[in-house]
Amino acid sequence: MESPSTRSLELLALLQSGREWAVRDLAARLQVSERTVRRDAMRLRGMGYDIGSRPGPGAAYTLRPGMRIPPLLLDADEVSTIITSLMVLEAWLPGDATAATARTKLEQVLPGGLRRRAAAVALSTQVIREAPMSVDWELVGTIADAVAQGARLAFDYTDQHGRRSNRLVEPYRHLLRQQHWYLIAFDVERDDWRLFRLDRMQAPSISPTSHERRPFPWESIDDWLTSDFGRR
Repeated sequence: MESPSTRSLELLALLQSGREWAVRDLAARLQVSERTVRRDAMRLRGMGYDIGSRPGPGAAYTLRPGMRIPPLLLDADEVSTIITSLMVLEAWLPGDATAATARTKLEQVLPGGLRRRAAAVALSTQVIREAPMSVDWELVGTIADAVAQGARLAFDYTDQHGRRSNRLVEPYRHLLRQQHWYLIAFDVERDDWRLFRLDRMQAPSISPTSHERRPFPWESIDDWLTSDFGRR
């Protein structure tokens, strides 16, 4: 069954055309009842979207001229969660403007009511925690692409003793542990699961060769870490 958020997004997309839509036509296009269309329109109004209506037997809806449609459909609790999460990153990584920039862009595309909620959360939130090491977001993006594609990742690596090596791995997850960012991956040449610090990785590239996705053999990452990387 289609979620209310997905259905509301489709309703907004239709209203964005600028024309007046009869409720019965919207119901037919969305394949729902007219009552559902009215409920979704009320929901969008509650989120701050300026939707006009014409009552009566030929009831219809329009999106007010000049109303800019944000690319996101979020409720107040979801906005609070996202803003708080971004503020955690801002506090942890004071020299990295990425999180602050993302928060500013998000606030700019929210409708009035949700923008006020975002501002209120930012004003009332204070994060006090020892910051982790900075992270290379481009590297994080490369790792994420490799994981999503089920692809292998090649990179140069310098271990804790200063020894350099070339690695080819099947990445599984990246995580924050003891103030450092790490990659959990299966090392193809060493035939074992390994933990790599992201700040020791250089020149990452996604390997074009295909392979069968390897399952992580432990119940959870916590189990693997607490068992001395599977040795106990």
